[in-house]
Amino acid sequence: MIQVIPSIALRKGKVVKMRKGDPLSEKAYDENPLDLAKRFEDHGIEVVHLVDLEGAEKGSPKNFHVVEAIAGYTDLKIDFTGGISTDGDIAKAYEAGAHYITASSIAVTDPDLFASWVVTYGREKITLGADVTDIVSKEIAFRGWQKKAHKGLVEHVKFFYDRGLKYVKTTDISRDGVLEGPAFDFYADMIKTFPEISVLASGGVRGVDDIQRLNDIGVFAVIFGKAYYEGILKLKDLERFLTKKEA
Repeated sequence: MIQVIPSIALRKGKVVKMRKGDPLSEKAYDENPLDLAKRFEDHGIEVVHLVDLEGAEKGSPKNFHVVEAIAGYTDLKIDFTGGISTDGDIAKAYEAGAHYITASSIAVTDPDLFASWVVTYGREKITLGADVTDIVSKEIAFRGWQKKAHKGLVEHVKFFYDRGLKYVKTTDISRDGVLEGPAFDFYADMIKTFPEISVLASGGVRGVDDIQRLNDIGVFAVIFGKAYYEGILKLKDLERFLTKKEA
């Protein structure tokens, strides 16, 4: 069964969301990150994707305090991302309470270093963020999606696939935050090309039908955000995808 993972994107400690990665489209939501995380946990969510937007843009995480708060007051597993560039950043993330880290920019600027992390910290703990500007060019975007790597997705992922990578989170940026549906064929092709990689799909999710279709394709996990924040996707709608814990 596909894992459903809500995204909490942060700027200056506030929950925000953009359209297609455009900073000018950024919208802040009247949500406290910790209260939001507690609500997710109360509905059976087990993992949250915590995005440090300032960190992603500046190349150094800025919101470790939010990781600490969520880790301290919930049992959620935190996948932290945004500007992780050094072993020190990873150490701080784990110390703050993150269970996993997702890194994107460093995999572009220093692929050997990122590949070494997969070995050092374990392939269960490190996810490659490989987001593309669109599914036609499949060109990798990084540094908060504000820069282009002039490198294609398949070439980029294969380098790490050959070095033991297990998890890839990939977003079709052209669909992110616009509620037009995920790029289903894109994810199906990814799974066919890299059958031993667990793919985390992000971008465009409108509701449970989209999630069910991604599940049927064989996607490992789906990350959702805008549909929930805009009141289109309700947490109770996700119950079919959540494993009931035995008492």
